[in-house]
Amino acid sequence: MRKLMLQLDKLENYICQLLLCLFVVLLFVQVILRVVFNYGIPWSEELSRFAFVWFVFLGASYAARLSAHNRVTFHLRMMPPGMRKGVELVGDLFWIAFNTLMTIKSIEVIESMMEFTFYSPALDWSMAYLYMIFPISFTLTTIRIIQVNYLKLTGTNFDDVDEPKLEEMEQAHDSATAPKQNGSSGDKSGKTKKGGNTLA
Repeated sequence: MRKLMLQLDKLENYICQLLLCLFVVLLFVQVILRVVFNYGIPWSEELSRFAFVWFVFLGASYAARLSAHNRVTFHLRMMPPGMRKGVELVGDLFWIAFNTLMTIKSIEVIESMMEFTFYSPALDWSMAYLYMIFPISFTLTTIRIIQVNYLKLTGTNFDDVDEPKLEEMEQAHDSATAPKQNGSSGDKSGKTKKGGNTLA
């Protein structure tokens, strides 16, 4: 059961990988057919465009799971850890409110498109199916935001992808320069000793 939950936790990741492979392969085949055989698949560009749209919005949900969305953090770094978490929580509440509003409005748009159907030119699919990614994505993103905040409360730390790890960079730099300094000091001592022997 635990393994199943871990796999479901990466659901968006797996779907995004499939969608990425789909539209990359479609575009590659389309380019080869046009350049080499002077022929094109009429529906390939449209399907790859639909796959890309779903890829982007599902990727936004998965980025929320990783707490990897871009944030303005320069002012948060000046705050104590407790205050920083509180400000981030308030920001996430506004984010959830925005997602809820977008979910409601996108469902209204889909209902309208179901009533007055608009079809895609090449595939002849109802555009309502394409627009279904909006309520799906915003709902999943909201769930992921709540999940991440719960994990933060239970002690899980999420690294800021936009914040450089200066301490680790300094430690790596020090460890890289330390052997050189030791080697150069050893050479100097050796030369001094050699010189002393010559003078003696």
